[in-house]
Amino acid sequence: MSLGILRSRAISLASKRFLCTNAASASPPLPPPPSAASPSRWSFLKYALVGALTGGTVFAGYASYAYSLDEIEQKTRSLRESAKYTAGDGVTALDKFQGLLYSTAMTVPAKAVELYLDARRVIEEQVKSYTEPYTDKLLPDLLPQEQHVFTLVLDLNETLIHYIWTRDTGWQTFKRPGVDAFLEHLAQFYEIVVYTDEQNMFVDPVIERLDTKHCIRYRLSRPATKYQDGKHFRDLSKLNRNPGKVLYLSGHALESCLQPENCLPIKAWQQQDIDDTALLDFIPFLEFVARSSPPDIRPVLASYQGCDIPSEFIRRSKEHQRRMQEQKNRGRFWK
Repeated sequence: MSLGILRSRAISLASKRFLCTNAASASPPLPPPPSAASPSRWSFLKYALVGALTGGTVFAGYASYAYSLDEIEQKTRSLRESAKYTAGDGVTALDKFQGLLYSTAMTVPAKAVELYLDARRVIEEQVKSYTEPYTDKLLPDLLPQEQHVFTLVLDLNETLIHYIWTRDTGWQTFKRPGVDAFLEHLAQFYEIVVYTDEQNMFVDPVIERLDTKHCIRYRLSRPATKYQDGKHFRDLSKLNRNPGKVLYLSGHALESCLQPENCLPIKAWQQQDIDDTALLDFIPFLEFVARSSPPDIRPVLASYQGCDIPSEFIRRSKEHQRRMQEQKNRGRFWK
């Protein structure tokens, strides 16, 4: 065999050994990609958490709608007490372990219920501050020597005044005809209170200009009203007054007051009606009530239900005078 052939075979064997050596010394293969089980577990956990939160929200919403705070607190008392397990004397180790296990299992739902009760209590207090009068006693106590005095509650807009807004003039406020004489005369007999659903920033300057002789003792504005069904109502039960001695005069009395039995409806007034005499027409009736001082004004007002009170009062007064005159003449005849 020639020398050239031997040399070529030697080179070929060396190259094969080199390739095998490189293949053996190469880095190990990469591990297989993670299986799809891990993402699926995470998805299951995520959906379970979302479902639990959704169910808890739905349950909390239903409970808030169907039950009051006190009812829920009463119904969940046993659940919350179950998380406060204490082993008594003479309890076996097994019973102690079971009680501790049950108490631990009830800790999370009990804490969730307590968190719900605290959150609902805070929310209801905030809502109440906007929907209820700011206090249960809107007026200070009457003086002992004034316990017999009646309280005349007056609405403001379309009862004592009327205000309008136009692009050219802006806001304009008009006094109802006879309002000055009405306030000045009845202030001798009544404790006069203005109770309106307007804001303080509007009420205060209007009353200052309207009541220059300070016939109005107190003024109550929107924070003193009860917000219900999208409207602000006057709640006379919060006035700190005997309800049998309170009269509410308003152009929208029956629509704006929670105590219709105390209402005196009067024709709503606008500035175009310059010949209006409704306030002055009410003076004889209101003065008679104050002087006669009935123990409860509500039955008196009920007897005028459906009538125009000033004209009906005049009719009854004339009828009473006629009967008294007849009795007087009959007495003269027998003499």
